[in-house]
Amino acid sequence: MLPLPCEIITVLYPFAHLFSARVGEHALLLLVGAIVTPGQRTVSSAPRVMGLQDEPHFQNDHRVLNRARWSSRQLSKILLRLLVAACVAPDDPVIVGIDETIERRRGAKIAATGIYRDPVRSSKEFFVKVSGLRWLSLQLLVPIPWAGRIWGLPFLTVLAPSERYHAERGQRHTTIAEWGRQMIGQLRHWLPDRRLVVVAASTYAALALLAYCRGLVTPVTLITRLRLDAALYDPAPPRAPGTMGRPRLKGQRQPTLAQRVLSPETVWQPLTVRWYGGVERAIEMATGTAVWYHGGEPLVPLRWVLIRDPRGRFDPQALLCTALDLAAQQIVEWFVLRWQLEVTLHEVRTHLGVETQRPWADLAIVRTTPALFALFSLVTLFAHDLLHGAPLPTRQAAWDPKAAPTFVETLAFVRQQLGSATISSTSPANADMALIPRAFLQRLTDAAGFAA
Repeated sequence: MLPLPCEIITVLYPFAHLFSARVGEHALLLLVGAIVTPGQRTVSSAPRVMGLQDEPHFQNDHRVLNRARWSSRQLSKILLRLLVAACVAPDDPVIVGIDETIERRRGAKIAATGIYRDPVRSSKEFFVKVSGLRWLSLQLLVPIPWAGRIWGLPFLTVLAPSERYHAERGQRHTTIAEWGRQMIGQLRHWLPDRRLVVVAASTYAALALLAYCRGLVTPVTLITRLRLDAALYDPAPPRAPGTMGRPRLKGQRQPTLAQRVLSPETVWQPLTVRWYGGVERAIEMATGTAVWYHGGEPLVPLRWVLIRDPRGRFDPQALLCTALDLAAQQIVEWFVLRWQLEVTLHEVRTHLGVETQRPWADLAIVRTTPALFALFSLVTLFAHDLLHGAPLPTRQAAWDPKAAPTFVETLAFVRQQLGSATISSTSPANADMALIPRAFLQRLTDAAGFAA
């Protein structure tokens, strides 16, 4: 095992009590191996890059994922609290994004697979179906000092099985909105006293979910898209004394947001907001409050925000917020942060090997992919502590100037620190020459030679 820098040991220490001594040793091997391994993140690639290819009991590494007793949920809880403590000021709201992604997998032994629309390869004109596993990811949206931008840091990833999976087992199918409700409830349980803001796609604009967020003892603010044809009403008028019958739930029907877009009576306010990519952009905005109601569903008060581009570069769109007193500009700027979820989903595929792992046991499947998502956040925490407030070195080239480092530089920096710890442990102090152990050099050469 590589000697670890003390900063990395400090980050990992809160997780230690969740594993037995034997399982913890193999789990640490898989963690470090997943960081330093290029290419595929299979279980067998971790001991190989660590120089343990001749270990006869290699099956113990597989058993960490498919048999050992430890709780992924408890690991997520600890990771979230570490991220909040390191990146969010005590008085600031905790902003979280939720989104789903498809891990392309196929095979008769992978029971939870389904056929879904591929969001990466599909477009408005071209529909692509893919076989895979559907994952829901909660990510903390926080500014990273050395990156100069907001990053999405995954801390809780949940498998949402297909409808066929539940039908074959005689179970009621759980929708995406229902999974989101459970995850938001878990988040509120973990952070009972913090102000929580959740930004989400239109999939989560479900009345049951919105009512749940508003009805919590400490409500969660949910921001998402709103249909332009949603049935919005005024609040119910005060009930007159002596009135018989069931109290009214809603007042007079308001114009739909689609009608407001076309109406000359709509008052549009020019506004400059922080847009996608962190740039400033001029938009026009109209806002108001209403009650969203549909027969058989809960009644939800909300603030709606209409957005249009004065230059006509995108179609008018609407947002909703369950906090009625929140400013429209803040609603828009928080919702725009949701794009960072897509960036993180791309990074974990490109640099952390998501979709290259090959477990087929049910328990291993529900552990491996969330672990690789969480590795993105762990690497960020490692770099945060290793830098001690200093800027992160950025790899520059004449043809590729970079204004700020990306996750590639962050991962490379952590890898370099892991290698430096080994070299420092064998080299004399204040020496111009570094003594590299032959076995370590051989592993580096082997990893570079076989890198995909």
